[in-house]
Amino acid sequence: MGIGEAANFAAYAFAPATLVTPLGALSVLISAILSSYFLNEELNIHGKLGCVLSILGSTVMVIHAPEEEQVTSLDEMEIKLKDPVFVAFATIVIVISLVLIFGVAPRLGQSNILVYISICSVIGVFSVSSVKGLGIAIKDMLYQKPVFRHPLVYILAAVLVVSISTQINYLNKSLDVFHTSLVTPIYYVCFTTMVVICSVILFKEWNSMELGDIIGTLSGFFTIIIGIFFLHAFKNVSTTWSQLTSSVKKEPILPLHGYEAHHTLLENMEAPALTCDEDNTLFSRGNEQRGGHH
Repeated sequence: MGIGEAANFAAYAFAPATLVTPLGALSVLISAILSSYFLNEELNIHGKLGCVLSILGSTVMVIHAPEEEQVTSLDEMEIKLKDPVFVAFATIVIVISLVLIFGVAPRLGQSNILVYISICSVIGVFSVSSVKGLGIAIKDMLYQKPVFRHPLVYILAAVLVVSISTQINYLNKSLDVFHTSLVTPIYYVCFTTMVVICSVILFKEWNSMELGDIIGTLSGFFTIIIGIFFLHAFKNVSTTWSQLTSSVKKEPILPLHGYEAHHTLLENMEAPALTCDEDNTLFSRGNEQRGGHH
């Protein structure tokens, strides 16, 4: 897990956050596949379909990946963090987080699944931004630049520790109360959505994208969401290929013998005749009643 998180950490230094975060769904997919082999957990048809959809969505996102503005140093990162639009966005996020933590969570956290997940997702904006900045610092450190003299490194590290600890705390609270099959897909969708919004504001990743690439990125993202939903929501549904194929087969119609077929044909012919006789009887009674009134 440490190696995987380190690789994920490094990915933010070399690729747009809009691309890295949604591709985190592949870890859910690979965990599901490996658990079916090593832990003997059953991966039903919905899970397999979810894996395929996640792979297709990830492929579409990679093809239409945005190109972010180049941030090659901590000085450039500091300029972006001081941008008035991002400062306003960060202020709104902090206010929403405080309201959720101190106002909403104590009253509705145990009954509404979105409360704890919303806290994790909103705070995740700062963790991803901090990881992005620290990734640039590590990359500069490899080129033997004096990164530790820059105060931004320590600010980003402190923000990262606070945000990740808060995320872990409220994610564990959510998992204690609600089922994992619900928490995982909802958290993925909310967290990724917030990270995409933050990346658009902070790194201007979508400014250079054409309409086709934006549609492709969103389509890939929603395809991954559907795949994750299939993978988790129907985890306990036992449906196999054989059951599906047997349900679409037509039941064979047994052939009728000559005698039975003859009687069936006569019954079908007699039914309209009986109906016609009943109609005539009713019609004649109606005429008799009218004649009696006259």
